[in-house]
Amino acid sequence: METADYQRILEDVAHEVAGTVGRGRVADYIPALAAVDPESFGIALADVDGGVYGVGQWQQPFSVQSISKTFTLALALARGGESLWKRVGREPSGNPFNSLLQLELENGIPRNPFINAGALVVTDELLSLTGGDASGVLLDFLREESGNDTVDFDRVVAASEADHGHRNAALSHFMAGYGNLVNPVETVLEHYFRQCSVAMSCQDLALAATFLARHGVRRDGGRFLTRSGAKQINAVMLTCGTYDAAGEFAYRVGLPGKSGVGGGILVVIPQRCTLCVWGPGLDERGNSVVGMAAMDSFTTITGWSIF
Repeated sequence: METADYQRILEDVAHEVAGTVGRGRVADYIPALAAVDPESFGIALADVDGGVYGVGQWQQPFSVQSISKTFTLALALARGGESLWKRVGREPSGNPFNSLLQLELENGIPRNPFINAGALVVTDELLSLTGGDASGVLLDFLREESGNDTVDFDRVVAASEADHGHRNAALSHFMAGYGNLVNPVETVLEHYFRQCSVAMSCQDLALAATFLARHGVRRDGGRFLTRSGAKQINAVMLTCGTYDAAGEFAYRVGLPGKSGVGGGILVVIPQRCTLCVWGPGLDERGNSVVGMAAMDSFTTITGWSIF
């Protein structure tokens, strides 16, 4: 399919899912996200050559939340290599993303890097690899790859999450008890909440993630990850990226994806493009209702998947 068709495809997708916009419930357990308009919707596509297309509120920043875990994982693997996998697994969880039960059963080793416990371990690893500036390194990377120097943390969201982050604190202390956190729990939590609070638009996220569609090559042509490293991240996105709905996402969409409770879903189509959709209304598993529908529609219209 010609790249000239990208804009039309996105317009067709938006038309097909219009009736789904506003469905679901915003992440009101994070007070700073409770006021987001549930009727918001945007979708953007960035191709591997740097072209970008969009529909709706595709240039409006929103809280990326767990989508940031894709980038922290990439940074940890790029800087530290395979050693990370000794501390966190690569299997789907089958449980809620903030489950304490599973962590206890598995002796403080998180099932994968995209559930909260796993992402906390990745943050801890990145703190050690960066001399204590995990969130700063993430922000620099996102600004460079998106081409947007105004990308920043939302300090209100970060503070809101910190004030209501008791479950994440419990996960961190539990893993520290098993020796699976190296840095002080308070420091890990501070950087974790800051990372999740990053505000980016669909355009920003789609552009920032194109290194995964280019097999690890950054927008300036430099290699960031090996082909194998990019493949690993895409694989974990496919199997673990949408909380405990990863099987449903693979069935409906058939592409590597990562969602966040801010309502975003980021998807990678290797060698072609990346997409990001935003709709704040969430289903019972924490994924955007309209976002899931939009990605399903996109793959149906184009016939593109990894299968």
